[in-house]
Amino acid sequence: MSLPPSSSESVGFELLEPRIQRWIWTEGWTSLRDAQERAIPALLGADQDVIIAAATAAGKTEAAFLPILTNLLQDTEKPGAVLYISPLKALINDQWDRLARLCDELELPVIAWHGDISASRKHRFLKSPEGILLITPESLEALFVNKGTSLAGLFANLRYLVVDELHAFIGSERGKQLQSLMHRVETIIDRPLPRVGLSATLGDMTLAAAFLRPNAPHHVSVIESKGSGQILKVQIRGYVESKKALPVQPEGDDVFSPDHAIAEHLFQVLRGSNNLIFPNSRTQVEWFADNLRRRCEQDGVPNEFWPHHGSLAKDIREETEKALKAGDRPATAVCTTTLELGVDIGSIKTVVQIGAPPSVAINLANK
Repeated sequence: MSLPPSSSESVGFELLEPRIQRWIWTEGWTSLRDAQERAIPALLGADQDVIIAAATAAGKTEAAFLPILTNLLQDTEKPGAVLYISPLKALINDQWDRLARLCDELELPVIAWHGDISASRKHRFLKSPEGILLITPESLEALFVNKGTSLAGLFANLRYLVVDELHAFIGSERGKQLQSLMHRVETIIDRPLPRVGLSATLGDMTLAAAFLRPNAPHHVSVIESKGSGQILKVQIRGYVESKKALPVQPEGDDVFSPDHAIAEHLFQVLRGSNNLIFPNSRTQVEWFADNLRRRCEQDGVPNEFWPHHGSLAKDIREETEKALKAGDRPATAVCTTTLELGVDIGSIKTVVQIGAPPSVAINLANK
């Protein structure tokens, strides 16, 4: 995007708070995207549930928060707050980076809350509960356990409840927990909140509506973004055990598992570009990342392969995310679903799935 739409071209742009309009000008947008244009009038009044469904990188976050922040800024008599629930710590970190750039100019706090965040940063919201609170379901559950008697006051300023990657919760035990949490939040503040779901496009959006507001799914407005028309190329490869010598020798006997052949092929075809590799388990993540790193060392070239899963130390995970976002050198993440759900990691050439995926939720990118 380069320059924003003129008032004659965009009804949604004219509805936004002037400081947000100036931010759009500063960012150099040429237009609001389809989902953003349609979400602004739907969300401004904070009077209905809305699902925004679009592909990754289609502007869902801005579609939700441009009108939500406008609502917070227009009512200056009392502070306003937004409860944003995300399935992943990595996604919360990513969204904090994106929202903080906008909210700093609006003088609205953005607080990330999960296991990697220090107590001093969390205390900022406890001391002044306004702005945007980014939190995982587990951390929100912990708040109910540890601060149950004070939550009514803590959440008194809430105006919206936003659930990111809504489709990842549907049909799971974690989804049931999330539904319980949303109900409990509304119970303790004694009023309904507009629920906003951000989701990948699903075949049947009625499932998402029924999940977001179980007792009134017909009242949920669904905004499905128009497709980008990108072409998706898929290649399926098979590997067999072999005794053929490979550049990185496995430890033990001379039988080479298919994993060694897969690693060799990935090293040959992925080097020099940004990619994601999903091996289905944390053990396999570490095995492939280490194998590919050693191949780089053997060839005397800089490492381009980085591990990422929820049990790795915070600094290792952040190092992988920074390598992907930097854009100044090729980087491939070998990861679990911690990088599957909507994390903005820049342009990706190839997504590799090793073995059958555990679910159909796996995101594919252009090859």
